[in-house]
Amino acid sequence: MTDARAALEAIGELPDSEIDIADAALQLARVDAPEADWQAARAHLSELARDAVLQSAEVPEDDLPAQAVALAGLIVGRYHYQGDSENYEDPANANLIRVIERRRGLPVALGVIWLHACRAVGWSAHGVDFPGHFLIALGDKGSQVVLDVFNGGIEMEARDLRALIKRVEGETAELRPGVLVPMNARDVLLRLQNNIKSRRLQQENVPGGLACVLDMLRIAPDHAALWREAAVLHQAMDQVAAAVRCYERFLMLVPEGDAASRVRTSIAALRGRLH
Repeated sequence: MTDARAALEAIGELPDSEIDIADAALQLARVDAPEADWQAARAHLSELARDAVLQSAEVPEDDLPAQAVALAGLIVGRYHYQGDSENYEDPANANLIRVIERRRGLPVALGVIWLHACRAVGWSAHGVDFPGHFLIALGDKGSQVVLDVFNGGIEMEARDLRALIKRVEGETAELRPGVLVPMNARDVLLRLQNNIKSRRLQQENVPGGLACVLDMLRIAPDHAALWREAAVLHQAMDQVAAAVRCYERFLMLVPEGDAASRVRTSIAALRGRLH
């Protein structure tokens, strides 16, 4: 486990463009399920990458719909990955090792598989933080194809996106600027791990939730909101000194504003308990 957490800390020092998203997700999965066969999962990812390169040989680099078809043929057709709609809340759906073993997962976990294949081939792709449903997009802002990897990688046109946002936010919701904002690799990984964290906290497993937040901070040490969340969870466990340290890290990143003022008030109260 030490090796996995050391790997996460090394990832935390990398610029986003250098993060191997699948390997990073694999390290998070090792921490979450130390008994799982992560070496077999890594071998599968290597095999999938090789197959993606072979599959892409005759696909024009600028033909995004053809790229989508090739990826679906490989990931869904050959390897049978699919969204787990029957047991959506199963924590295994957010653990990449378990997703590889079961060929089922959450949208963001499947997205890691798709982004891994794109990275192997050299195709431009990124996650999309769509309201209530993770998507991926091939291409860039100039031209892109949005795919729903939970549902077989189907292409999402404007009418599909509009219907999806209405299902999530209500019938009055409409497409608006910002709903297709690209996510970088680090944010995709945080969204993946947030599924595990939230399930632990829903089960009132505060130590497990805190461990998850601390692992998220290993790959995103400049993520201020996570330092504040870690402080709150330490405080809930009566770990006062650790809570103060986490709040202080938050203030290093966010020294001004209302949130900083509230954190300073919390620190003062906690320091009173230390004396």
